Amino acid sequence: MASEEASLRALESLMTEFFHDCTTNERKREIEELLNNFAQQIGAWRFCLYFLSSTRNDYVMMYSLTVFENLINKMWLGVPSQDKMEIRSCLPKLLLAHHKTLPYFIRNKLCKVIVDIGRQDWPMFYHDFFTNILQLIQSPVTTPLGLIMLKTTSEELACPREDLSVARKEELRKLLLDQVQTVLGLLTGILETVWDKHSVTAATPPPSPTSGESGDLLSNLLQSPSSAKLLNQPIPILDVESEYICSLALECLAHLFSWIPLSASITPSLLTTIFHFARFGCDIRARKMASVNGSSQNCVSGQERGRLGVLAMSCINELMSKNCVPMEFEEYLLRMFQQTFYLLQKITKDNNAHTVKSRLEELDESYIEKFTDFLRLFVSVHLRRIESYSQFPVVEFLTLLFKYTFHQPTHEGYFSCLDIWTLFLDYLTSKIKSRLGDKEAVLNRYEDALVLLLTEVLNRIQFRYNQAQLEELDDETLDDDQTEWQRYLRQSLEVVAKVMELLPTHAFSTLFPVLQDNLEVYLGLQQFIVTSGSGHRLNITAENDCRRLHCSLRDLSSLLQAVGRLAEYFIGDVFAARFNDALTVVERLVKVTLYGSQIKLYNIETAVPSVLKPDLIDVHAQSLAALQAYSHWLAQYCSEVHRQNTQQFVTLISTTMDAITPLISTKVQDKLLLSACHLLVSLATTVRPVFLISIPAVQKVFNRITDASALRLVDKAQVLVCRALSNILLLPWPNLPENEQQWPVRSINHASLISALSRDYRNLKPSAVAPQRKMPLDDTKLIIHQTLSVLEDIVENISGESTKSRQICYQSLQESVQVSLALFPAFIHQSDVTDEMLSFFLTLFRGLRVQMGVPFTEQIIQTFLNMFTREQLAESILHEGSTGCRVVEKFLKILQVVVQEPGQVFKPFLPSIIALCMEQVYPIIAERPSPDVKAELFELLFRTLHHNWRYFFKSTVLASVQRGIAEEQMENEPQFSAIMQAFGQSFLQPDIHLFKQNLFYLETLNTKQKLYHKDLPSFTQNVHRLVNDLRYYRLCNDSLPPGTVKL
Repeated sequence: MASEEASLRALESLMTEFFHDCTTNERKREIEELLNNFAQQIGAWRFCLYFLSSTRNDYVMMYSLTVFENLINKMWLGVPSQDKMEIRSCLPKLLLAHHKTLPYFIRNKLCKVIVDIGRQDWPMFYHDFFTNILQLIQSPVTTPLGLIMLKTTSEELACPREDLSVARKEELRKLLLDQVQTVLGLLTGILETVWDKHSVTAATPPPSPTSGESGDLLSNLLQSPSSAKLLNQPIPILDVESEYICSLALECLAHLFSWIPLSASITPSLLTTIFHFARFGCDIRARKMASVNGSSQNCVSGQERGRLGVLAMSCINELMSKNCVPMEFEEYLLRMFQQTFYLLQKITKDNNAHTVKSRLEELDESYIEKFTDFLRLFVSVHLRRIESYSQFPVVEFLTLLFKYTFHQPTHEGYFSCLDIWTLFLDYLTSKIKSRLGDKEAVLNRYEDALVLLLTEVLNRIQFRYNQAQLEELDDETLDDDQTEWQRYLRQSLEVVAKVMELLPTHAFSTLFPVLQDNLEVYLGLQQFIVTSGSGHRLNITAENDCRRLHCSLRDLSSLLQAVGRLAEYFIGDVFAARFNDALTVVERLVKVTLYGSQIKLYNIETAVPSVLKPDLIDVHAQSLAALQAYSHWLAQYCSEVHRQNTQQFVTLISTTMDAITPLISTKVQDKLLLSACHLLVSLATTVRPVFLISIPAVQKVFNRITDASALRLVDKAQVLVCRALSNILLLPWPNLPENEQQWPVRSINHASLISALSRDYRNLKPSAVAPQRKMPLDDTKLIIHQTLSVLEDIVENISGESTKSRQICYQSLQESVQVSLALFPAFIHQSDVTDEMLSFFLTLFRGLRVQMGVPFTEQIIQTFLNMFTREQLAESILHEGSTGCRVVEKFLKILQVVVQEPGQVFKPFLPSIIALCMEQVYPIIAERPSPDVKAELFELLFRTLHHNWRYFFKSTVLASVQRGIAEEQMENEPQFSAIMQAFGQSFLQPDIHLFKQNLFYLETLNTKQKLYHKDLPSFTQNVHRLVNDLRYYRLCNDSLPPGTVKL
């Protein structure tokens, strides 16, 4: 034993040294290597068994268990049978002897190691594994240990990791399912025994019916008075040990319910018991009593009692999440809902001592989360089957949900409840669509609840009613591209919109008057504007008035967003029916936007500039955005009146342009400028009135953008305005025949526009007459960036339009495209410029390749193939970082467009493209771990094969029928084989996304072209076998003793 003792002392010393603050990283690596070497030795487990029984050092015990874990999970196949028997015998004995004194994390790890053995050997070689667990649970002394073993078994055997074969996984699940009834019976018994032992029903009678604990709603929700009486029993006060046993039992149930099917094994008595424990989470009096008693007795605290409620709700939610409900289990479900809604009524009940909100604030936050999860699952999974039960009152449930929602103590809780209402509204909408005949009956049933919901949600987004809460929301920090305030508003408006879809008249009549009230305040500001030395000033200075104005402006901004969100419910089939309401809204929005632009509220001086100025800018921007939301309504209005061009419609558009034009300026804040630009794009693209180009305000924008001396707008705004002006000239006018489209004059105007926009860019091209004057590189790059960003956007937005529009567009762009090709070689080593040029060419190839014509397209492709030499590709990929890789990726994307082109025009380029891929790009990226360029390269190879199969297999249909597919004559075999080998090599690399993509490509080729039927290299014939066998070989290798020849 001396050597074992010496080894133990040495190990304790090493472990203490390893975790000491002063130990260097280098020394830690040395110790780690020593420990790993020891763990790999045959028979190391014997030492570890001794260490576990002889040490009190936590680090040594944890290390020893890790050695066992590694042995069992990775090397068990190679362990001699006698050694396995010894390990199976010794470890449970060790656990039984020391479980009360071991630290909990060591005990849990030891349980896990024993369960790992069961995972491998039960029942064949470890037949009493599960019987032992049941015996531990049944013995009062070891009940907690048995429950820990049971939960670990459920986790590790019912939901095993990927290192077990499918057959073994299925076997384990079947073995466990055979034990479910017994296990659930034991757990029910444990929970009932604890409850009955501590119950005080005999001493304290339940509250009388007149005490206010039960009412009409309660009797509706619960079928029988006896169940209400049962749930009204006082909650027992548990001692610490009982609480611990119950929490373990509930944890076991929650995990078991996550995988066992709903069946008769889950008995009514078990469900009732779980609901008893769910009450621990919502009984505030009992928690307070426990807190008082806990100071002098061996009782659990209120917080720990709350935890039992959380665990019980976890069990309920696991059952709730199952969508597949057997007929015989539906009655149980109904009972569960009734009992849970009893709890919901309990925690949303108003009385003298508590408001609903203060009651919810006193409950455990986790309990509230679980309860909300339950409500979400009820609505999303079960409402459709429960609504048909006459004894389940859905409207009363919505009343409770309403109280629960609008008294949530946290923003997150409120968000989660809004999600539940969204699910309910979706359910209602789909139900009405599937049963249109019952629409009125369904809406009448829920109308009051929906109107109440709409009113309250609208109140919650207004500072006028909810200032304290709204001021807590963060409106600066971005999370998933939105601030907390934006998320709050967006989720609220989604609920408003869904109610609008169901009850349009009610929703509009609720929202519009509120909007009007706030608009009156905003439109009335003009009377407070006074002229000062430096400009105009808002003469509202009292602190209280400024605060009220701030709140009103914030509310107006939110309500404008709400009105914008509802625009879709005024178009389509309901356009005529709801025309007057929509016209009222649009006229108000046009008036507001013009008002803001005319009196320039965005530039006005205020008493509190850091608050009121952003408010005024935001209201102006939101009024433009809301008006933009009605562009589809305006388009439908335009098509209805296109023959008459009624003055009303013309006035709407002209006034809108009068509101937009003053904002197209470098002196206007970006937020407002961009809102105006987006509205202009919508008018040009969606509405497309014939008279738009003749409006003086539009002419003013044309002049401003084409004036070389005018200051350029910020990039994004410049791009949007140019897109709008281009679309005004290029897009066909709706409802007009071709001969009335005025293409000749529009074509001339478009050419002038593009000429003005590309003036500086075209001057960059050197010529024999005027050699290029030297310009600083940064200035040249700026001109290239500014011009190409505008031109690329124009092409992208016209690419799906009519042939005539694309023809005119290319005629205007032709010279700029030729300049781009001429400049390209000069900037081949400037990857940022090359990146932008290739983006432009990629957009051209996708949208205008027919208009460019074959000769010029060939010239472009040849230029690119010549420029991207092996050296240039290596420089881009290896030395220029992400920009260089993006350049190559865009080049490959252009080639993807080329190889997909039908017909014979670009077929002569195939050999060069394949050579470029396989001889120049592939060798550079093949062994690089980085995923850069690989996805694009393999997509290009796939598209080359997919769209050019006859380049490799040139057989006629008749020959295929006569000879059979397998005998198709193969051409260009070396290139085909090289492509297949590249695909094969990609499966051996660790990039899982590339693996998935390439497997999909090969499967597609097999489906379309019978790829796997060809006489191809061995890899493609055996690809499936290779993928399936790799993991198995690795596991086998890990199981073999050191020194063995590996597979």
